[in-house]
Amino acid sequence: MARLLTLDGISAAYGQSQVLDAVELEVEAGEAVTLLGRNGVGKTTLLRTIVGLHKRSAGTQNFDGEDVTNLSAFERSRRGIGYVPQGRGIFPHLTVEENLALGLVALTGRKPAPKAEIPSYIHELFPALDRLRGRKGGVLSGGEQQQLALARALVSQPKLLLLDEPTEGIQPSIVQEIEAALNRVRKEFKIAILLVEQYLQFAWSLADRYYVMQRGRIIKNGSTRTETTDAVVPLLSV
Repeated sequence: MARLLTLDGISAAYGQSQVLDAVELEVEAGEAVTLLGRNGVGKTTLLRTIVGLHKRSAGTQNFDGEDVTNLSAFERSRRGIGYVPQGRGIFPHLTVEENLALGLVALTGRKPAPKAEIPSYIHELFPALDRLRGRKGGVLSGGEQQQLALARALVSQPKLLLLDEPTEGIQPSIVQEIEAALNRVRKEFKIAILLVEQYLQFAWSLADRYYVMQRGRIIKNGSTRTETTDAVVPLLSV
């Protein structure tokens, strides 16, 4: 597989507080990688830094063969980095269809120019959204909102999808639907995934490899195919 994302010595801070400390991380094209760690170790900040929403203080980022270190969030999105934040980030006063249409903005200026329309497979992946097209995002259940956030990111036709705690507060049946959709996205559309997740069973079922963070640094990495969750549990317990 070809290297899609490379982080080389990425550091970041909030004011005087160092949050990321020389992070080294790689994601191959079409690969799924999970980023693990206790609360507050910098996982969300790392995703925000990758997508360009938080400024790094040191290090470089290469994406799809290009140095994107100094590009804006919009420019990174245009190049194929999709992001589903913790809390979903949908627009509550817009309908499902209007929320999905916002994902088309990232296609602007992309070459070759893709069709600026919501792909039919979005409603195949998330059939509930097809029934809810005209409903406002704010009245959806938590699981429906999470599916909408994922679908909106996929509308932008990303090469890499960043997911921050996609199973948080979601009922088990919806978690299974999300897992099935993401596995299909990987296999059929070859979209790589970088997943921050507390639910280890979900992370292991989706990811090929894992990284563990502590105090803003990567302290361990390995394969979910050759190691069990026992390899990381001691590093995640309080």
